Amino acid sequence: MFGAGDYAAGVTVDRCARRRLGPEGLGPPVDDLVVAEAPLAIHVAGEPVATTMRTPGDDAALALGFLAAEGVIASAADVGRVAPCGPVDANGVATAVDVTPGPGVHLDVGAARRGTLTTSACGVCGREAIEALLERIRPVDAPMLPASLLLRAPEALRSVQRDFARTGAAHAAAILDAGGAVVAAGEDVGRHNAVDKAVGRQLQRGRRGRLLVVSSRSSFEIVQKALAARLDAVVAVGGPTGLAVELA
Repeated sequence: MFGAGDYAAGVTVDRCARRRLGPEGLGPPVDDLVVAEAPLAIHVAGEPVATTMRTPGDDAALALGFLAAEGVIASAADVGRVAPCGPVDANGVATAVDVTPGPGVHLDVGAARRGTLTTSACGVCGREAIEALLERIRPVDAPMLPASLLLRAPEALRSVQRDFARTGAAHAAAILDAGGAVVAAGEDVGRHNAVDKAVGRQLQRGRRGRLLVVSSRSSFEIVQKALAARLDAVVAVGGPTGLAVELA
């Protein structure tokens, strides 16, 4: 069985020098915090599947959430271990993570393999078409959620946006239960990665929430990831796209 401790937290922020702009021009350089961004290669049983630009930290959860959204894993029972692999970066954080299948489990990575770098802005970048994703989506028989829960969701999200408070440059996603409590959350420079981290955390903890709330707009990929995680609804701070509405 795997757990949250199987992978180091990583470095979510970097330091840089910046200069304040005032009425008199640029001031002297001062230290500032910026959100970190670096590539991560995701392997399954030693086989490279995808490389994504992400904020280091919760890399195991990111890998699990990505594989769940791609249909490679369906539950925690499909996973034996998640471990860092490959070289480390300047901060000592591994640049790759390997997911090994559970006993007697075969993980088919064919549909998830991407030959191009997925940037922090990408969801289905590198795919020839979205039909492969649509084929795997099953409707969710979701009960109606109370309006009070939907209205409280953004406040619950703000409570877990630590990196955003420090840098102003990180997206966040949280999964809430029926009572509005945070089941799992993730922050990342990429909005899709933030959702994958939250879904992966949910898998690690063996709990299932009801509602996904995100700090971004609601795009096709956000809705697709929520459906793959069998969540009942999505609340987004920004508006939805037309394809997201159609898919929902």
